[in-house]
Amino acid sequence: MPSDAIAFALNQPGHLRFSSTRTLAESFDKVGGHVQTLLNGHLVLYRPDGRRVLETDSVGHPLHECEWESASDGTVFLRRARVRLDWGRWVGIKPGGLVNETRLNLAARPNWQRITPDDLRALAAGALRVPIEEVRWFYRDEDFAIAPNGTATIRQRKDALYVLDGGGFETVRFMACMGAMHWDQIDFLPVVELFKSLLPGTGSAVFELIRGLYDDQNKGRSAPRALRYRGIPTYPSEAAFRLFSAFFTPHPVDGVDPFTAFMNPSQSHRVEWLPAQYPPVRHFEGSRGLCVTLQNGMVHKATLAEDPAGLPYVRSIGRRVLPLDRSLRVEGSLLILKDRETEVSVPLDPYLQVRPSPSDECPISPVDWRTVFVQGVPRVSPADAFEAVPLFPEDDQEVGELAAQSFVADYLDDLGEQDREIGKLRSQAERVLIANGDAVIATCVLFDRPRDYTVHVRYVAYAQRQAQQLWTQCAEVRRWDWLRRIQMGVVEEGKEPLDTHELYDLIYQWLPYDSFDSPTAMSAIVTRLSQLLRRGGEAFIVGPVRLEELLRQAPSRLLIHWDQSVAALPTVSMHKTILPKARVKAGLTLFHVKRL
Repeated sequence: MPSDAIAFALNQPGHLRFSSTRTLAESFDKVGGHVQTLLNGHLVLYRPDGRRVLETDSVGHPLHECEWESASDGTVFLRRARVRLDWGRWVGIKPGGLVNETRLNLAARPNWQRITPDDLRALAAGALRVPIEEVRWFYRDEDFAIAPNGTATIRQRKDALYVLDGGGFETVRFMACMGAMHWDQIDFLPVVELFKSLLPGTGSAVFELIRGLYDDQNKGRSAPRALRYRGIPTYPSEAAFRLFSAFFTPHPVDGVDPFTAFMNPSQSHRVEWLPAQYPPVRHFEGSRGLCVTLQNGMVHKATLAEDPAGLPYVRSIGRRVLPLDRSLRVEGSLLILKDRETEVSVPLDPYLQVRPSPSDECPISPVDWRTVFVQGVPRVSPADAFEAVPLFPEDDQEVGELAAQSFVADYLDDLGEQDREIGKLRSQAERVLIANGDAVIATCVLFDRPRDYTVHVRYVAYAQRQAQQLWTQCAEVRRWDWLRRIQMGVVEEGKEPLDTHELYDLIYQWLPYDSFDSPTAMSAIVTRLSQLLRRGGEAFIVGPVRLEELLRQAPSRLLIHWDQSVAALPTVSMHKTILPKARVKAGLTLFHVKRL
């Protein structure tokens, strides 16, 4: 099996996409390449210098591929890598692929000529309220430059994550970024920024690579290197803790439970992480499009690439709530995948050493997430289902319509907590309409008490993902009656939306970008909104700045309380701390109106 697996790994089209890896594969044995079979059965292919270039499962399906490059001083660094997600999509990692520059004028400071990189680090540490050691970790001396005129340039390097549309770096879409890793010597756990843009399974696939390189680098050491969570700043969360804990084991801080310490932003960097004995192990079964994840011989997760729900099946044991009512178990040589009452049996490959699973412990929920779709679940292709996440460009390209929705929804969410009147308006509304906010539906739904929500959707894959998120939020508070009062329906062009004769207390309305150049289309939307909003009801409307003219026309019966440029929202400013070149659609405006 190993020799066949190696040949399959090296020769199957699409397995190797980096030219250096393909060159190595052509004369692998002759140049001193070698293969290690891990205890879990995986194969790791190494260059003659001992740096990994490819890891596969036990039959040769690739999990990740690395490309190394030599610098002019003879050092070797990771140029780029790609990791395979459970459902087949590839994600690329480009170390230092995102570089932001900040310029400071130091000429007015006394003795500015004597300012050193450490002085600048101290200034940054004070401004960011983090220890200087954290700043020193991410800002090397070469990241600072002071010109003869006193202008200081500070470069912040981050590792960029990309969606690889064809499996390689020829066509990429920026997805997220994280603290610049020391890939040649893994010594910390990174903060991921724009984590809501991550495709499902990205975190696990990236940490599979991190753990693999970490293991390579700790061979022969008397004790493995302890890692800490580092970032400027850190963003501790339960999801991050779970991800880290799958691959590394946390240790208490001064006798404090590691989870408690980790969730405290001032303490999270103090938790030490050492390698977990049984990290997740993935196996692909190409003919069935199945990826099975094992931990300590137990099937932990299974993903079908052709699943229109875009969701994995997970082991139910030890869970309080079964995610989206999807579970799995092993009976003999069969993997049983269960979605509520529906079961599918999948034969497991004989080479997998899998322990049987006990019966389900979690009962299914009283409400299926699909029931929010009053016309039935819309047809969604598996690829669209898995990829329904908002992506933001890393350069000055205009932020897309779906991604831009989050700037407004998050701003209104924050405003509802800070502004008493806005908070009262949102809380007291009994009937709410959300129109065309397909990427942010869950953000517009309050979980303080039951109320009626009607949602008009256009982008069904995003609406499906939001429906799943709403189910999850209801499951956390065990309020299934709230989910029953959320109704989504697809609005087809030329057809009346559902519940067109109902009146609403509050409306969230995003005008489609393709309506901005059509006064007729915008006028129709404003007229319909006026008809659906009860007298005294209020609405938040997002559209072009010239929409103001239509809103002020007498027939609309709408009074503008205030309007604000989306580009000037604090949520956009926060986004620009990550991607400084970010640009929203010119003239995009948020209007707060009241029905007279």
